[in-house]
Amino acid sequence: MTGALAVPVDESSDHLRGGRPGAAVTLVEYGDYECPYSRAAFRSIERVERRVGEGLCFVFRHFPLRDIHPHAQMAAEVAEEAAAQGRFWEISDALFRGQPALESDDLRRYAREVGLDVDEVDAALRDGRHRSRIEADVASGVRAGVQGTPTLFLDGALYQGSYMFEELVAAVTSASSSEAMASRASRFSPTS
Repeated sequence: MTGALAVPVDESSDHLRGGRPGAAVTLVEYGDYECPYSRAAFRSIERVERRVGEGLCFVFRHFPLRDIHPHAQMAAEVAEEAAAQGRFWEISDALFRGQPALESDDLRRYAREVGLDVDEVDAALRDGRHRSRIEADVASGVRAGVQGTPTLFLDGALYQGSYMFEELVAAVTSASSSEAMASRASRFSPTS
């Protein structure tokens, strides 16, 4: 692992929730919708978001492990079509909640549940219009040394702690406090 995020967070192309880039803390998850560990991390991050609030910018990037999760790519493509329809976070929640049920019929049902145009979802899967977007996430992960899911980066650095709530919220809170102290110090430091 390189230990650092290879591609910086980009508000125009990444999936962001909570604070924006430049928030006190940015947490990036490279995840796979069929991975039970990605699901557990996603759920812990939701709890961290509720605790920390707007001081946390959460970013989800795709890293489908196609060799061991045969439905992960298709689920990621559905998520990208949901993003095109303005419902990325709703479908992400549905996909993780419904795991491991990720067959075509399941994906269509989740799409209906969150209010997507299912005909457009089907068309996107047929024509592969979102594959390059997913490949860009995978490539950025590979460049950062991601080998499995979930892999987390906290303020651009590889996070090597547990993704369980207690440890993750402590790390985010600590990073937030460090950022706030650094910001205050820079505002009050003498200039030459």
